[in-house]
Amino acid sequence: MDWLWNLLDPTWWLTILGAFATVGVLAIIFAETGLLLGFFLPGDSLLVAAGIFSSAAVAQGMGITPLSLPVLLIGTPLCAIAGAQLGHFLGARFGRRLFDKPDSRLFKREHVLRAEEFFEKFGPAKAVVLARFVPIVRTFMNPVAGVLEMPAKRFLVWNVIGGIVWTEGLILLGNALGREVDPKQIDKYILPGVFLIVLISIIPIIVEVIKKRRGDNAAAVPTGRHRVTNGRH
Repeated sequence: MDWLWNLLDPTWWLTILGAFATVGVLAIIFAETGLLLGFFLPGDSLLVAAGIFSSAAVAQGMGITPLSLPVLLIGTPLCAIAGAQLGHFLGARFGRRLFDKPDSRLFKREHVLRAEEFFEKFGPAKAVVLARFVPIVRTFMNPVAGVLEMPAKRFLVWNVIGGIVWTEGLILLGNALGREVDPKQIDKYILPGVFLIVLISIIPIIVEVIKKRRGDNAAAVPTGRHRVTNGRH
């Protein structure tokens, strides 16, 4: 399972990409938000790590080429917005045929259903913005919004808002952390920090799963009136 952890570890990606790390971050953000198979790529944690390693002192301490903060602040929201627009276009263009495929290691129908439930629960505008902060859902939300016929102009407005808040917020958070932490001790903080960010990111999913299970259990247990009625019969 080491390969799986590597895929989820933003420092692994940044190390592998080397001098092309800044461009690599932009490509990953586009793929995670625009391509269905990109759901397994790191999003939140990668943005924070990119912000941290935009500090030259921190990057050099980890043996990583410093990332360009200006390019990140301009490029990541553009890539996040463009990726989401592509997803919405594909959903509107192909409809449910886009999801008409059997479950596999890289595709689970439950991801689509989760995005649809998220869309219906919060409404189109809030769903598009909030989904940015929920792993997996943010990948499937965009084509789902297209399939459910969310108008392209309305989607663009909320896509831009969500994309900017998500990318800029996490990158600036990482950059602030990078300036505060001693570069010589960054390796002691980066992995726990990334783990905490990932944990915070999946909390909404955990909450929704718990709520769903409680709802299913409540529906499965008959009420007192039903039990009495059945007893009479």
